[in-house]
Amino acid sequence: MCKRPLEVEDVLTRVIVANGASVVTALQEIQNNYGYLPEEVLRAFSRKTGIPMVDIFNTATFYNAFSLEPRGRHQITVCVGTTCHIRGAGMLIEAVSRLLEIQPGEVTPDREFSLETVNCLGCCAFAPVMVLDGKYYGNLTAGKAREIVGRIREEAAEGAPEADEGESGGSREGVC
Repeated sequence: MCKRPLEVEDVLTRVIVANGASVVTALQEIQNNYGYLPEEVLRAFSRKTGIPMVDIFNTATFYNAFSLEPRGRHQITVCVGTTCHIRGAGMLIEAVSRLLEIQPGEVTPDREFSLETVNCLGCCAFAPVMVLDGKYYGNLTAGKAREIVGRIREEAAEGAPEADEGESGGSREGVC
């Protein structure tokens, strides 16, 4: 659920002061604060700015970067563009789906992981590509994807801080 109303008001005041009536930028700030776009916060933003809710909702649903549903603490995105598809994106999705027991568009019951697909990440030379918490991994195999996600999953279960993926074992991190 959302933060308390006073905190919502504080967030909205900060967003509006910083961004004015720029819907996209305001939605980015709201999502950064909550991890998604809670309906009650969007309605409060609409009331406070006078921007019709339909315009806010249209913007929120137009861009894939926005989510109206809570996402996992760790966000996994697999590119399914043509090059990634040809080079095995389906196997990455299957491996991660089996490991986490979720399908693309779903969140694990503990809200630790969400899995999504995108049409292109612009990293075709490193296909297939997966992004985990903003870090890009390219030239992946199903086994390597399972290993990367499994390591983060173990760390999350232990409550340990996320390790730096500097040693990527053959994958190309930060390639795009």
